[in-house]
Amino acid sequence: MPRADLAGRRALVTGATGFIGSALSRRLLELGTEVYGVTRRAHLRDDDASLRWRVADLADPEAVLRVLKDVRPDVVFHLASHVSGDRSLTTVGPTLRDNLLTTVNLLTAACESGCPHVVLAGSMEESYPGDEPLVPGSPYAAAKTAAAVYAQMFHALYELPIVHLRVFMVYGPGPQDYSKLVPYAIRCLLRGESPLLSSGNREVDWVYVDDVVEAFVAAADAVDAAGATVDVGSGELVTLRVLVEHLVRLVGAEAAPQFGARVDRPLERQRVADLAPAQDLLAWTPATSLYTGLARTVAWFRDREQHRET
Repeated sequence: MPRADLAGRRALVTGATGFIGSALSRRLLELGTEVYGVTRRAHLRDDDASLRWRVADLADPEAVLRVLKDVRPDVVFHLASHVSGDRSLTTVGPTLRDNLLTTVNLLTAACESGCPHVVLAGSMEESYPGDEPLVPGSPYAAAKTAAAVYAQMFHALYELPIVHLRVFMVYGPGPQDYSKLVPYAIRCLLRGESPLLSSGNREVDWVYVDDVVEAFVAAADAVDAAGATVDVGSGELVTLRVLVEHLVRLVGAEAAPQFGARVDRPLERQRVADLAPAQDLLAWTPATSLYTGLARTVAWFRDREQHRET
């Protein structure tokens, strides 16, 4: 698979402390890219000393513009997000602020600072044209849908070179939110506990984090993809139940998952990635099978659990 030549180029990564953002930042550094991460608070871990940090709240348009004028990136990877499947009213404000407002501020600043190439992290939860019903299923989905529409407008009206990657359900090794299914289930099983789960009947397109990172890298130089929305997934559907049963076998767990212990969320969509645009525009296809990816993920979490016990 051809890779973008990012050696010596300058990249700005929002959400660089997150699960995907941190993996992308490491990969960019491996490729010889000069990487700047954006964080709300001063932040530096031992494993990311080569990453140059800029402190800014992306909800502040002036702060965003200052960062872009200071860094002058060749490419901006926008991954900062408030990811939540919560349907409660209290989620509306945070998802609006951290998914829509921050994206609009970033795209505006990109135009005002010279229109660097932008790679935007979208979501499989967005509403698609032709959806029935078209109504988003959660505050997060509504905010990401609106952000995608704004991205289309910025490209069409202001000629901002932007690639919108609609990312499906990402899993893999690395520090992440333990409220998410895969890390939650693995940790429970490793500790001999029974994960409390929904019915497990939902079918999901799962994609390994390293494959997602390679899609972002490929999009950095994809001139023909400017203005396009590209699915980043596996192209296959696997139920939550089947995935968790894989984890049980990989862990060798004695505790049985309790399916049906939690209520299924309303308005959850079933989607499978259309890989043709990614192949045509990015020369990208996923390389990691689900079972291989889960085995690597379990090994990573097992190692952390063993260190916790010593």
